[in-house]
Amino acid sequence: DGKLLACPITPNCVSSPAESSDLHYIAPYKYTKDLVLAFSELKSVIEKQERVKIISSTDTYLNAEFTSKLMGYVDDVEFYFEDSTKTVHVRSASRLGKSDMNVNRKRIEMIREQLNW
Repeated sequence: DGKLLACPITPNCVSSPAESSDLHYIAPYKYTKDLVLAFSELKSVIEKQERVKIISSTDTYLNAEFTSKLMGYVDDVEFYFEDSTKTVHVRSASRLGKSDMNVNRKRIEMIREQLNW
């Protein structure tokens, strides 16, 4: 429905729809390209990551699971394209535990750096 899940109260989640004063907040991605091209580029960047599985994908939404190398923990990562504002809302959250040592935040920023936007 165009909304990503809210983060839990634990600090192991980042989300662009969160309030900017919230510890979970991370800036959304911005793009200037055509939606189809931008989505394709994001999906390509995701597919090149290690230990990732795309769970679902539509024209404007992508959901992936990232599994940690050492312990096999799974993080859920979502991207929602809002073409009217050329914004990609993001959310990355650990399924288990309380702290993630900023793994989710680092992942979203690393993906941002790999995009040609």
